[in-house]
Amino acid sequence: MPAPVTTTAAADAAGPMQVFDRRVIRLRRDRAAARLSDHDFLLAEVGERLADRLDDVRRRFPLALDLGCHTGTFGRCLQGRGGIERLVHADLSPSMAAAAPAPAVAADEEVLPFGAGTFDAVFSLLSLHWVNDLPGALLQMRHALKPDGLLLAAMLGGDTLHELRTALMEAEVAVEGGLSPRVSPFADVRDAGMLLQRAGFALPVVDTETVTVSYSDPFKLMRDLRGMGAANAVLQRRRGMTRRATLMTAAARYADRFGDAEGRVPATFQVLYLTAWAPHPDQPRPLRPGSAAGRLADALGTEEVSAGEKARPH
Repeated sequence: MPAPVTTTAAADAAGPMQVFDRRVIRLRRDRAAARLSDHDFLLAEVGERLADRLDDVRRRFPLALDLGCHTGTFGRCLQGRGGIERLVHADLSPSMAAAAPAPAVAADEEVLPFGAGTFDAVFSLLSLHWVNDLPGALLQMRHALKPDGLLLAAMLGGDTLHELRTALMEAEVAVEGGLSPRVSPFADVRDAGMLLQRAGFALPVVDTETVTVSYSDPFKLMRDLRGMGAANAVLQRRRGMTRRATLMTAAARYADRFGDAEGRVPATFQVLYLTAWAPHPDQPRPLRPGSAAGRLADALGTEEVSAGEKARPH
């Protein structure tokens, strides 16, 4: 199982954990920008699902930020939703930002260049799981939002690519007699909810969906990951090319363990959807303990039983 991308108290004292090589992430996204449309099926699918969530929000967001915009996929999914009049695109990769609609800027999620209270909404599509200092990035996003501004984001969760992880792990042990970090660690639902609260967001909600993609063979999955700029960027990854024997063994085990009767293999992507709001005095708040005007037992049409008493049979 992957390790969640959170920090311990000791790590916080010394600064955020450095899990990812952000320079490599930027370079890979630069290379992927020109042909991203050949491999952006996952971005498009999750982008549509993320944009659908705006249909449930009875608000308008005139000025919004698309953080980690790639080449503008999420902006194309919005299709007029949310009353957005101006969408600012930002990406770690200058090449990705250059390919997105204007206005666009190259910007690192870990060091945002925007002033406090700038945006009515901040969106992020499948980018935050590459951030080392996720608590810090969320805090900066909250500062960039106006009071009662919306954060709406999608990031990959812990069950993502479990088939590929298993196949690579077994192949490396069998062929090379050891293991190396090959697939990025991801957060889980509980981690994401706690991080939103820690960053000072109000009304945080995290839900999850699974997107399963079918491939004719595992090598096509690996090509798509490279084409999205989403190959392994863990700092402790092995440098250099993977042995051909290891890759062939991994492909065979992938097909044996997970393939269907037609020889196709699944690739699972767990997607976490984050919804939260910058604090505002007019937002709903939980009632104080003991302030309820009615009894829950009355609402449920049942008998209240105090602690230590046994319910009488009916």
